[in-house]
Amino acid sequence: MHQYMKSIGFGNIRDKKQLTQILKDVEESYTQHQLVTQDETTDLCEFEKEYGEGIGIKVCGDMDIDEQFEYRYYTPYFKGSGVTSYADVSVERRIDREAYVGICEDTKVGINLVFYLQNMMEYLRERQLGGRSIKYSSVTLSGLCNEGTILLPVLKSKEQEREQQEDVHNRMLLLSAAKSGDPQAIESLTLDDIDTYSKVSRRLISEDVFTIVDTYIMPYGIECDRYSIMGEILEYRPTRNEITREDICIMKLDVNGLLFDVCVPKREVMGEPAVGRRFKWKCVAAGKNQLLICHAFGRSFRWQTLCMWINKEKCG
Repeated sequence: MHQYMKSIGFGNIRDKKQLTQILKDVEESYTQHQLVTQDETTDLCEFEKEYGEGIGIKVCGDMDIDEQFEYRYYTPYFKGSGVTSYADVSVERRIDREAYVGICEDTKVGINLVFYLQNMMEYLRERQLGGRSIKYSSVTLSGLCNEGTILLPVLKSKEQEREQQEDVHNRMLLLSAAKSGDPQAIESLTLDDIDTYSKVSRRLISEDVFTIVDTYIMPYGIECDRYSIMGEILEYRPTRNEITREDICIMKLDVNGLLFDVCVPKREVMGEPAVGRRFKWKCVAAGKNQLLICHAFGRSFRWQTLCMWINKEKCG
């Protein structure tokens, strides 16, 4: 079973037979059905069924000329709201199957954000019409997580919040200049990294790490679209899986200036969610591109991680 089926309320599936019945239900009573031509005799087919507010399952496979469906794979989904980033996006096909991942680098976090592309069928249709070069206006990210912890916020004065916003803005300008090859910007970022590391090391002697770190996002595990994240809760609303009747928490988070939604089973949340508090969890990222050139920036992983750590420390 897909590891993140639990995130949308299907954590009690006991065996493969139950899973097969659910996937059969998606095929027979789908909410949405899309086809994209592959060749003269076969279409790529995607069935989608919602089981609650923005949550559901997609089943992908091949549909032949006789309308016989051949199953390939399935994936749970959660659709986010709003716009997470206006950064340039690059889309690439997975090696093992007809699925796609997006990559974008937002200067707010300074790392390449890799996510599973939710609107794959729309992307394929546009690629058939317009060739391989497709433009995007924005990306909406969302996260599936199986469990998480609620933390109290870091106490900050109005002056500290203003200074934090200025620091984030200045850092974004430096990152943009460094990507363009400005040697002074690169040197400034390096010196800031060293200075921040020294400050954090001293504070960790007498303070808890979560009083220093306000929010963060960093890669987790060996799969490129999984992250360990902590963010401030901006909105919170409950929903429910219509089949299993399991309660789901949906939260909009601010993570280093990026806004996106996550869903998690309510029974797996330690603490009481509330606006202003923080949520810490590990998740798989998914995203939907708003179709409008795709670029990807390369930079060493070590430097990306340092950039992310600086943002976190200064938020505290």
